[in-house]
Amino acid sequence: MTKTHTFHIPVMGIGFTIDTPLKVSHLGINSVISLVDDILLEKMRKMYSEKFQIPYKEISNKIDDFRAKRVTEYLNFLNDLVDKKIDELKSCASEKSQEIKDYFNRLPESSKVKQEFINLSQKYFNIEDFKSWIKDNMYKGSIDVNIMTKVDKANYLNGEKLPVEFNDAHAALRGFALSNLESSIVLSAGLNPRLYNYIEKFDDFFPTTDGFLKKKIILKVSDYRSAIIQGKYLAKKGLWVSEYRIESGLNCGGHAFASDGFLLGPVLEEFKENKAILLETINEIYIQALIAKEKLVPSHILPIKITAQGGVGTNEEHEFLLEKYGLDSIGWGTPFLLVPEATTVDEATMQQLMDAKEEDLYLSNISPLGVPFNSLRGNTKDEEKFSLIEKGKPGSLCPKKYVALNHEHTEKGLCTASYRYQRLKINELKDENLDKKDYDFRYEKIVEKSCVCVGLGTSALIANNIETSEEGPGVSICPGPNMAYYSKKVSINEMVGHIYGRTNIISRQDRPNIFIKELSLYIDYLKNKIDESSFSFSPKQFGYLSNFSNNLIEGINYYQKMFEELKDNFQDKKSQILFELSSSNKVINQLKIEISNLSLVGKYKDIKVKA
Repeated sequence: MTKTHTFHIPVMGIGFTIDTPLKVSHLGINSVISLVDDILLEKMRKMYSEKFQIPYKEISNKIDDFRAKRVTEYLNFLNDLVDKKIDELKSCASEKSQEIKDYFNRLPESSKVKQEFINLSQKYFNIEDFKSWIKDNMYKGSIDVNIMTKVDKANYLNGEKLPVEFNDAHAALRGFALSNLESSIVLSAGLNPRLYNYIEKFDDFFPTTDGFLKKKIILKVSDYRSAIIQGKYLAKKGLWVSEYRIESGLNCGGHAFASDGFLLGPVLEEFKENKAILLETINEIYIQALIAKEKLVPSHILPIKITAQGGVGTNEEHEFLLEKYGLDSIGWGTPFLLVPEATTVDEATMQQLMDAKEEDLYLSNISPLGVPFNSLRGNTKDEEKFSLIEKGKPGSLCPKKYVALNHEHTEKGLCTASYRYQRLKINELKDENLDKKDYDFRYEKIVEKSCVCVGLGTSALIANNIETSEEGPGVSICPGPNMAYYSKKVSINEMVGHIYGRTNIISRQDRPNIFIKELSLYIDYLKNKIDESSFSFSPKQFGYLSNFSNNLIEGINYYQKMFEELKDNFQDKKSQILFELSSSNKVINQLKIEISNLSLVGKYKDIKVKA
């Protein structure tokens, strides 16, 4: 029986959830802030200080450790405002009676505290009579933060490289660790040993004897193997992973870290089957590390949560994932972009999202990180990019340099979306004297990169009427494929009601099941990989593509068995789902033939070369 909500709002882009905790934490909803852009954090703190008439003192980039200090100050600022909002709500029960009723009525029917509230409401004449109960049972949502572990650019002062603790991700981590939050840090994009080692410098990540952790760790992972490897690594440092957040490799927003064909259902099944083993294995390592470090050892095994996100769109899917796999929470990201009470999106971009169809939402190669990136066709940052290309001046001025991680040409690093990097690469290309077809293909690969580290934060500035002279007006947006099935702006009550099955905000009848949608995305991804391999095929590529397709087949077999055995869920679409699984199976088997043919052609070419 849950006390609060069974969903959370994941990080979205850099700016779309930058102030989400201020909007939803007092409603008991957990959400996540990106810590990539300290400049944006500082501008938002200044804006809100003026709005609420709170004294503001700028943290200039001229002072020592300004990035970490900006992070700490912004998080403390938000936390204080949220605490004030919820304290006012609790202490002014009679004046805020409708808001209090709304707080508890939004909770899922499975919530024990909701049932208690209903019973007390029927027993007492007014809320004033049970103020003390309200104070004990209203919880604020956690103000969590996200760090992409590999976005950890080194920094310089007066031409001298600063120590590693001043790298971007390290400084952001320090900013969170030194804040007064009692919440979690979400580590995404894979293992960064130096960053993980740095976490043990901060006492807030270590437990008290009763198991309390002021600062918790959440790992965002795509499969069980990644979870146990990273969990063990951190446990050896005396660091406990409180939550493993499983994200669909492709059916999500933002960067898409595609697995090797491992589908969400089988991945969740593996976590369910191995949760006890995971807990026991990690705990044994953890306790030994705490003893070795002479840290306090909790009197009991600390709990772990298993959560999931990526492509969930209906109450039936939400409840199925919770019940079938024993999950603790489900992430709802993309749909919340159409909820102004929860996220921050400028009006023009909001309209583009409402109008978006399947063909407008695509997996792009625009990210300078070199990771596939979910994008929206026609976003103004891309339009800005295309305009510069047409003028013969491709590339961004790169005002913030957060992903200046390419070291081909300079020690300090360049962003592959920057004007300087693209000019250097295009000059190199010209020197190769390629034919037009090859030149155009490689030229496009250079100039397609977009300045997303700026564009993903600009919407928050525009929406709050904050000047964008440094950033420019272009907005990048990174919704998941699920956005195609949402077409109107909705309130927080409507969205929460949709999640819990009290209402339905999807008007289309053709939205595919979450598992089928992800499968179709993986098949498209495999087709693209095969097309790319047709230019140059190697044994390594053959092994990768064969393994990928075999994993998809295994996933389909799992789903076929699961859906055939279901008696209560998805009954209205069950026959269609089974038909689509069968069709997908045939498509993949045909793709396996193409992979084998490519292998034969590759071997033939190799024989000719040797001859």
